[in-house]
Parts: sequence; structure tokens; C-alpha cells
Amino acid sequence: MLRFTQFLKRSDNRLISLVRKVVTGLVVIAIVFFIGRIYESQRGPALQVWHTWSADEMTASEIANATFADYLARENTIFRELKSHVTDRLSDDEKTPLNRFYAQSRVYPPQFQPDWNRSFILLPQGKPRGAVVLLHGLTDSPYSVHYMAEQYQQQGFVAVVPRLPGHGTAPGSLTVVDRSQWIAASRLAVREASRLAGRDAPLHVVGYSNGGALALKYALDSLDDKSLRQPQQVILLSPMIGVTAFARFAGLAGLPAIFPAFSRAAWLNITPEFNPYKYNSFPVKAARQSWLLSQELQQQIVAAARRQRLADLAPVLTFQSVMDSTVSARAVVESFYRYLPDNGSELVVFDINQAASMGALLRPAAYSALDTLLPATPRPYATTVITNAAADSYDTVARTTMAFGHKETVTPLHIAWPADMYSLSHVAVPFPLTDSLYGRDPAARDLYGISIGTISLRGETSTLSVGMDTLMRVTSNPFFSWMMARTGSHIACSEQPDVAACLRLAPAISPE
Repeated sequence: MLRFTQFLKRSDNRLISLVRKVVTGLVVIAIVFFIGRIYESQRGPALQVWHTWSADEMTASEIANATFADYLARENTIFRELKSHVTDRLSDDEKTPLNRFYAQSRVYPPQFQPDWNRSFILLPQGKPRGAVVLLHGLTDSPYSVHYMAEQYQQQGFVAVVPRLPGHGTAPGSLTVVDRSQWIAASRLAVREASRLAGRDAPLHVVGYSNGGALALKYALDSLDDKSLRQPQQVILLSPMIGVTAFARFAGLAGLPAIFPAFSRAAWLNITPEFNPYKYNSFPVKAARQSWLLSQELQQQIVAAARRQRLADLAPVLTFQSVMDSTVSARAVVESFYRYLPDNGSELVVFDINQAASMGALLRPAAYSALDTLLPATPRPYATTVITNAAADSYDTVARTTMAFGHKETVTPLHIAWPADMYSLSHVAVPFPLTDSLYGRDPAARDLYGISIGTISLRGETSTLSVGMDTLMRVTSNPFFSWMMARTGSHIACSEQPDVAACLRLAPAISPE
């Protein structure tokens, strides 16, 4: 018994010693991380007034009890405060030709009509055939979904596009809002669209990036919340169903900011604000909120699948680039589409340009990204892959496989990859090549003070005040016209007695 007692004491001492070592190690790691984060953030640019000012947005509960007119009234107040607290207080050094907050700059948003940073509604001619709500992305503005809103309007739909809380004003606004406000604004927009078109009119929800997560969440919420109208169709562009692993720990990166001297640590990126319709600077809180939203969404999808509620989910059409450094293309497939029943849903994937002349510079994994993304057939949803007609050809085709099918139908698109473009990107999907701001071949150059899509700089990298990835990333979609034709065929199914049956035929029909 004595020996056994001594053995237990020695074991306890070893365990205590081990715990102490582990705790000490974790403390050391935390201190090193804390110091490293402080050092990294303090090396960056100083915060400007547009980083420290934040808009007085409605809370989630206020939005839930507001009308859209109330929301627009608060929005008007916010933009007046933005001018008086930011624009009118700039120092002489900040009054540059490409500062979106300087009233005399080339990119000052209020000088353009309309100012696409604001919420807007498009009404069709005559009686509405339907209603659609379109939700923009994180750090973005309603500008990113205005082409699709106009397409819906042309096909007889009321289009409601809210400026989501924290957006369109100054990047500092994203340091104080959370996902509950975005969700509430999405629901408010649906209420307004239903009011204008009538509750019996078909309802569609469309979302880009973070707006895609919100659109899908609304559709899932409507399955159980009878106060929410169920959408008839859902269209997603580069949806934020999963984000990069770093976003999970983004909150830790901002911890040093609890001390005012280290306030820059609350930002993952601080860069000049030369884009009139999108923030370039990115706060830690925004990354954290997007990750939390994606986690809630994934859990909700799994729970709905277990309860067999996805059979009632509206058909979903998704457009996703196989190369996407903002959201996870794999999460779109593995965390969402794998759970869908055969309800007329379709996934469109834009492959890399297999004929790109700089192919030797691409990572080997890029060539097999598509093969590892899609599961083997049969699949309960249709897939369309936009890819090269041949490995050495810039001409492209659409390779379509119907739900639960094995046979692939190949349709020439009569669209060629630009020779200097090796893939699409997250930001490129919703913009045509002719877009003035993001297009590589703008129909009206510098319509909004700058044509970002045409920038092709050559020089020493250390000279620039923005990262090379900001300027190198492709910002427009050569397949945009095809994508719009495909969404048009989905819109046309709205008045069919069996919408899902109509949508099952849509992938087999080549858009004109």
C-alpha cells in the first residue's frame, strides 16, 4: 500500500509538472504572438479618420421593426454625417485626387449619379411579374449586383438592393456592425420587395460573396420561420459558404487593439481608399463576422439535411470560380451541394484557362483543382463546367452533366479566354469586361474616376502603397454574357407551374 501511495504521488507530480509546462508553453506562445502582432501592425500605415469614424447604423432589432423608408431615412442621415465628420475634416495631405473621401477627388462617390453606395430599388414597367432581393458582398456596395438587378427589372421584377449595415460609407463602420444587422437588413429588403410586387408574386434572392451566405441563410431560415416568405429561387455568385482558415483566428489578431496605442492591430489591411464602391482597408471584426456567419450557415445546412428539410429548399443556381482566394470553392460543394436533393439546383464552375501561356508558372495543383473539387457522378444536382475546348485552345465550352446523370453534354460557347488571363477570381464573377470600374475593356473609361480593371503597372514593387495582389487580381468576367443568359433562363421559369422541372431543363439549353 505504501508503494502504491508513493507511485500515485509521483504520478501526480509528473502530471502537475506536465500541466505547468503546457501552460507555460501556451503563455509563451501567446506572448510571442501578441508581440509579433503588435510589431506587424505598427509597421503599417497610420489610421486615418475614415478608419476611426463609424456610421450610426440601426441595430438588428431596430431594423426588424422598421420600414424600408425608415432604413433609407437613417441612410440619408449617415451619409450627411460622413460628409461632416470625414470629408469636411480632411487634412491637406489627405486631399488627393484618388481619395474617395475628398470632395474634389476623381473618385468621390456623391458626384456620380446614381451613387451606387446607397440602397436602391428598380421598378419594372407595368405590373410586376415577381420580386427579387440582391445582396452585395463584404466591404462592398450595391454596385456589385446592379447588373443582375437591371436584368431582373427588364424581365418584369421589382429589384430591391439594400446597402448592408457598415458598407458604402467608410471602412471604420465595419468595426462596429455584426452579422445580425446584415441578416435583419436582408429580411427588411424581402418585406419591401413583397410589399411592392405583392406577396403572391414569385420571390427570388440573389447574393454575391458574403451576400451569398446571407441569401442562402434567408432561404434556410424561411424553412422553419413561417413569418418569412420562402423564395422560389436562389442565385449565388462566389458565395461565402466557407472562408479561409485564417478568418477563424482573426479575432485573436485584433486582441492588441484593446490598448489604444495598438489600435492598428484591429485591422488586417490598411490601404489607400481609391475605389469609390468598395473598401480597400479590412478590419479584423469584419473577417471574424464573416467566418461566424459561414459557420452558422454550415451548421444550419447539416441540421436541415438531417431533418430532411432541404427537400423544401428553393432551387439554387451557383456560379463559382475554381480558383478563389477569398472563399472556399470546396466548401460550396462539400458543405452545401452534397446535401441537396434533386430539386433543380445547378452548380456552374469556371475552370482555369488550361491554355494559358504562363502555365509553367502555375502551381501544379491548379490543373487538377477541378478534378478534386467535384465528386464522381451521379450527383443530385446539375453541373456545368466552363473550360477550354482543348488544352491548347483558348476557345471555351460548357460541359454539362444533368442531375443523377453520367453523360456529359459539350456546348461551344463561342467565347475565348483572354490570352493573358489564367483564371477568374472571386471579385471578377459579377462584372462584364466592359464595366467602367472593373472591366478590362471598359465601354466608358474612368466613368467613376478610375478604371481599375485596366491597370497594368510595371516597376519596383516596394514603390507601391498597395499590395500587388490588389492590382494583379482579375476583376471582370469574360463569360459574363453567358452567365446572364443562364440566369435569364432561370428567371423565365418563374411563371411555370413546375419551376423545378423547368430548371432541370435549363442546363441542357444553350443560352443565346
